[in-house]
Amino acid sequence: MASLNVGNLGEYLREQRRNAQLTLRQLADAAGVSNPYLSQIERGLRKPSAEILQQLAKALRISAETLYVQAGILDERDRDEAEVRSVILADPSINEQQKQVLLQIYESFRKENGLSTDDASKPSS
Repeated sequence: MASLNVGNLGEYLREQRRNAQLTLRQLADAAGVSNPYLSQIERGLRKPSAEILQQLAKALRISAETLYVQAGILDERDRDEAEVRSVILADPSINEQQKQVLLQIYESFRKENGLSTDDASKPSS
């Protein structure tokens, strides 16, 4: 696990907020955090929890995994794995059994290629 890189996270959040054309207050309200707290996160003065990052991601309509990577909670490879799992589980065109089979096949390919599989410990959005 990488160390928290709060400065880069704050810059990234500010950029995402501006791209979404939201004011600091609008994002704080949408995410359910205080305006001063969000300001401190953006300036790199606070280290938000995974739960706060998830709330911010939802308000910004981006993946929580992206913010986890920016914060150093996940590395890039972990995020990619979590996103694959999320997409499979969210697909309404296949049933639960088919989703589980797809995940098992995915895991078998990862094992075959020598990649670790800690699916239960990964945060999800």
